[in-house]
Amino acid sequence: MQGVAVGWQIYGLTGNPMDLGLVGLVQFFPVVALSVVIGQVADRLDRRAVAACCQIGKAFAALALAVGSVGGWLNRDSMLALVFFSGTARAFEQPTMQALLPATVPTMLLPRAIAASASAQQTAVICGPSLGGLLYAFGPTTVYAACTLIFVAAALLIGRVRIARRAEIRKPLSMETLFAGFAYVYSRPILLGAISLDLFAVLLGGVTALLPIYARDILHAGPWALGLLRSAPALGALAASIALARHAFSGRAGPIMFAAVGTFGAASVLFALSTSVTMSLIALAIYGASDAVSVVIRQSLVQMRTPYDMLGRVLAVNSMFTGSSGSLGEFRAGAIAAWLGAVPSALIGGFGAVAVMLIWLAAFPQLRRVDRLTPEGGPAR
Repeated sequence: MQGVAVGWQIYGLTGNPMDLGLVGLVQFFPVVALSVVIGQVADRLDRRAVAACCQIGKAFAALALAVGSVGGWLNRDSMLALVFFSGTARAFEQPTMQALLPATVPTMLLPRAIAASASAQQTAVICGPSLGGLLYAFGPTTVYAACTLIFVAAALLIGRVRIARRAEIRKPLSMETLFAGFAYVYSRPILLGAISLDLFAVLLGGVTALLPIYARDILHAGPWALGLLRSAPALGALAASIALARHAFSGRAGPIMFAAVGTFGAASVLFALSTSVTMSLIALAIYGASDAVSVVIRQSLVQMRTPYDMLGRVLAVNSMFTGSSGSLGEFRAGAIAAWLGAVPSALIGGFGAVAVMLIWLAAFPQLRRVDRLTPEGGPAR
């Protein structure tokens, strides 16, 4: 909901596609700059408390956006500052929530649990943009106020999650422990390949920043269309996540991941060439479904092949690469759209994602040969 409101409001204020890219860029910096700190926080503190604090931080940012909209003092710079604050809270939240999941289910059920978690998230992502687009008819303040209440509710609910306590050995803080997540990922080609593949594919193939331009200037529609366009990838992702939650991968996980990334790039190309709302929604649904398949496989590999006591640090590295790829990809899309136009920007990104898939297919044969999703040391290593 907040993403739709911020995108529509800032584009309405400036009419500059570059500003849509800046929205992504200011959310990129906290993920990268604080990755080492984020990992330590996720591994050393109660992950439920960390997640709750992140929700409260996002609630304050949403409240400020609401007050600024009412007061009329909200401009591009103040909006970017508040998005930066919200993005910082989100940077801590994502790896912390991911690291929390293995404490709630047995290891062998983790791939299905990741898919089930993705289903819940995608349900919210589907409802949120659509509601955001509809509520925006009453003004941006209505959207931001609703977001504030939802973030507060989330902070209260996360404290009720029950987890299995595990005996953990925490090493003293040192340069080695600070950068242990990076060293662990670098020493395992399967994890390095999976994380970096997602980074470059999403960085190039992401089209989210272009949706306000497509809704207004290419499809000639209003905020309602933007809400549908933002929801379409989540709808595709939800369908894929539900299927994966019910049916775990029986084999060929590596080849399936590469095929999903290739489909992701092809769907970006289809969206770029679309001039109708219906075709755009179909392309974005395929885009979201293929991305969900790739995400479930990658997250399963990372969480099943990482010791629990350093899961926060490894997932912070994962979040730095994959989480920042979306934000940085929005900046790339907005910058190229300002230079060449929205359609060339989406086309370049889609073909680039397919090229990345082909390069990684040759560069990481270990990832290509992954069969079943099992813990490290299992038969599918």
